[in-house]
Amino acid sequence: QVQLVESGGGSVQPGGSLRLSCGVEGPFFSITKMNWYRQAPGKQRELVAAFTKGGITNYADAVKGRFTFSLNVGGTAGYLQMNSLNAEDTALYTCNAEILELGYRQRDHWGQGTQVTVAS
Repeated sequence: QVQLVESGGGSVQPGGSLRLSCGVEGPFFSITKMNWYRQAPGKQRELVAAFTKGGITNYADAVKGRFTFSLNVGGTAGYLQMNSLNAEDTALYTCNAEILELGYRQRDHWGQGTQVTVAS
């Protein structure tokens, strides 16, 4: 029932910005944790940003100062604002979240990912 839906990816010029979103669809009570991962071909998946209630838990060193996570007021979606993008940021970005669902079950979910391509 619960599903994560990412959007906001695309192609941008170096130095540009993108805002990724991760919306939760289906019945649920709250997002208790949310993470953004990215993976480029031939590389390991890396954790970009980790959020828990109250704010950002951590950012990868490679994106500190450039990426910012936020949660919407309604608590139904998380966003990753990405500024000063460079070629090394090119990857498939995937949302991962821990959701408090009906029955008060905390379940881990993964989105399908949204592609970010930074190129001239």
